[in-house]
Amino acid sequence: MKADAERKSAGNAKDGKDKLTGKKYAKQMRKLHVELVKLQEWVKHKGLKVCIVFEGRDGAGKGGTIKAITERVSPRVFRVVALPAPSERQKSQMYIQRYMEHFPAAGEVVIFDRSWYNRAGVERVMGFTSEDRVRRFLQLAPGVEKLMIESGIILLKYWLEVSMEEQTRRIAGRIDDGRKIWKLSPMDVESYSRWYDYSRARDEMFKATDSSWSPWYVVNSNDKRRARLNLITHLLGQIPYKKVKRDKVKLPKRQKPHGYKEPKYPYKYVPEKF
Repeated sequence: MKADAERKSAGNAKDGKDKLTGKKYAKQMRKLHVELVKLQEWVKHKGLKVCIVFEGRDGAGKGGTIKAITERVSPRVFRVVALPAPSERQKSQMYIQRYMEHFPAAGEVVIFDRSWYNRAGVERVMGFTSEDRVRRFLQLAPGVEKLMIESGIILLKYWLEVSMEEQTRRIAGRIDDGRKIWKLSPMDVESYSRWYDYSRARDEMFKATDSSWSPWYVVNSNDKRRARLNLITHLLGQIPYKKVKRDKVKLPKRQKPHGYKEPKYPYKYVPEKF
């Protein structure tokens, strides 16, 4: 454990950055959570429609970053969408159709944990779709996103980038960790071996869909804590917002019991083992 800490510290020093301790991280995250709540209230107040796309390699930290964003906000406003494999009916639909039904309504922020870009990434690399379909998707995606934005949706696209060495460390760490083994599907194992196929797919996707109206924002996620802080700070800077004025809450007095007494009921309490 000490050796691991020394290697991390040395790595940060090599990059010219001080080590970001858990205490420093928590302090900065607390400030950002306050701002995210302000953003949430502004989105509700103004009826904004915000759509955030998260893409990146396996192990890049998408899930942890999304969790950091949504930890202190309302799930009724910040909705996370992580779609399973398409049904047979959905396979016959227009490709983006099953994603469109999850687009934000007024007063909502929708976060896609992987998105319609599955076609240009996972589906392409794993051979689940034809090259012809991928090319057509890459041609059509910028136009669809332009229509989304013209309809009033604020669209943000993030790609989390992780190094080959760090991805290996994270994915290998899932093998014997009972908390993370569910993240290691057979497809994850297979995709791990296709690093350069994913690199080529990413490069072509960026070239075709990194538009002036809907750019890709790349986040260096080798350091998860810094990645989360940097991404959330950037996100807050992309959506102008103000603090919504609200009356200060004052708790009222509790009502009097008016004869009420706790019943002698044999409640089935959970055993207190801790």
